[in-house]
Amino acid sequence: MGLNIEEKKAVVAEVSGQVAKAQAIVVAEYRGIEVGQMTALRAKARGAGIYFRVLKNTLARRAVADTPYAGLAEHMVGPLVYGIGSDPVAVAKVLNDFAKSNEKFAIKAGAMAGHVLTAKDVAMLANMPGREELLAKLLGTMQAPIAKFVQTLNEVPAKFVRGLAAVRDQKEAA
Repeated sequence: MGLNIEEKKAVVAEVSGQVAKAQAIVVAEYRGIEVGQMTALRAKARGAGIYFRVLKNTLARRAVADTPYAGLAEHMVGPLVYGIGSDPVAVAKVLNDFAKSNEKFAIKAGAMAGHVLTAKDVAMLANMPGREELLAKLLGTMQAPIAKFVQTLNEVPAKFVRGLAAVRDQKEAA
């Protein structure tokens, strides 16, 4: 049995809310995927903070209309699953990894604010380092000059102590 008009409006409002805070949307065809595999994918997506849902395409088109993701509407054909998230790399990575292990799961397209991505673009996005890894690299880069400065300051007294030890050893030998 289909959804009545109030339920459809609620679904569109819910998805529109997710789209409003999204940084990326990935659309994939799931024809032939077993329920157990889909459940595992949902759990993995939930763990990564991704809104993951199977939607009627007409409802999804209404949800993305008048948003930066409106260009994605032309790719909404067939049985599709939608991955919506605030971390573009995480969305692409979770769905792309699942697509690699299941030939029946095919990424159709993706979108980032104002840009429609092809399946190849989504795969390239999935190969980028994640947000946490990039933040760790940035922090390491920012700490490097400070660590080197502290090491240089530490070297002065250490050199003095080594010099005193050499003088002491020389006097003991004499």
